[in-house]
Amino acid sequence: MDNDFHVEDKVMKKQSMRMWGVSGVLAGLFLLSGEALLTSANADEAYEVKIPLGLDEEGFKVPKDNPLTKGKVELGRLLFFDKRLSANNTIACASCHIPALAFTDGQPVSTGIHHLQGGRSAPTAINRGFSAAQFWDGRASTLEDQSIGPFASPVEHGFANHDELVAKISTFAGYKKLFAKVFGAGNITKEQVGKAIASFQRTLISGNSPFDRFDYDGDEKAISESAKRGKKLFFDKARCNLCHFGTNFSDEKFHNIGIGWGGEAVDPGRYNVTKDVKELGAFKTPTLREISRTAPYMHDGRFATLEQVIEHYNKGGVKNPFLDNQVIELNLTKSEVADLVAMLRSLEGEGWQHVKAPTEFPQ
Repeated sequence: MDNDFHVEDKVMKKQSMRMWGVSGVLAGLFLLSGEALLTSANADEAYEVKIPLGLDEEGFKVPKDNPLTKGKVELGRLLFFDKRLSANNTIACASCHIPALAFTDGQPVSTGIHHLQGGRSAPTAINRGFSAAQFWDGRASTLEDQSIGPFASPVEHGFANHDELVAKISTFAGYKKLFAKVFGAGNITKEQVGKAIASFQRTLISGNSPFDRFDYDGDEKAISESAKRGKKLFFDKARCNLCHFGTNFSDEKFHNIGIGWGGEAVDPGRYNVTKDVKELGAFKTPTLREISRTAPYMHDGRFATLEQVIEHYNKGGVKNPFLDNQVIELNLTKSEVADLVAMLRSLEGEGWQHVKAPTEFPQ
């Protein structure tokens, strides 16, 4: 793969990737209530995701056993926002993935049931449809698995297991009707819950950013002169593209960049999944899309600003036996840091702002 994903050779293909009008279509869909869905002839209708400018539609992952339908997406939206899907009715998926904060929670580490805190920051739910392994350590191989994982966490939704989750959902006649409409007759399963929430999450997309309009359409006025200089730094001196490449600005791999090696207890990261000592302290490369809206940064939320993130890389990270060999001192000047930040801010896109919380839930 060409790390420097300049797009001159892809412009013709990407010209078809536009999202004009998609926000209105999606907003209309999300006006449907659960009760309206029960009688809607569109419940089983295929849901078409329109990939915006800048993203690779061939990289959008929808499993064959979980095709997108309008009914499934709407059911997933209800489940995503419903606080009753926790042991004490206080935590929803949206508690840590807040729409107004680009589907993060703005906290260094997230707070779950009984005000308990885990050790990691909530990554954005945006553009998860372009990713395979999920979570900071990649322990979920699919978005479906990720979608149900937190329910059985004692510090997140608080159920002892997924059977408790399913049992609680099944107490609501409205949900039973919706699941039957979407998945057919039979008992609700955890797999169905995962499929519905994952389907909803796949509609949370960010593209058509000022950077995309500049890089793909050649719109010189789309970004500032500072951001243009930042783009050159991104692909050259700053070396960001070594890990943040592709249209979603992530190599989908795991790297030790020296976070958590300053004397505190080390989070094993990817090592907990693979048991490969070479991956001790390695975490997944996050997407840079909407990065200016998803502070704080790193898996433990230690950096409040993009300037602090860049300064960490500028110093070559924190040395440790497993530091990625791509992490070196950059020697960026203050003005270069400012230019790089301007480029990163130009990745603020559109395609997710339409999502609203339901005003009512199935009873």
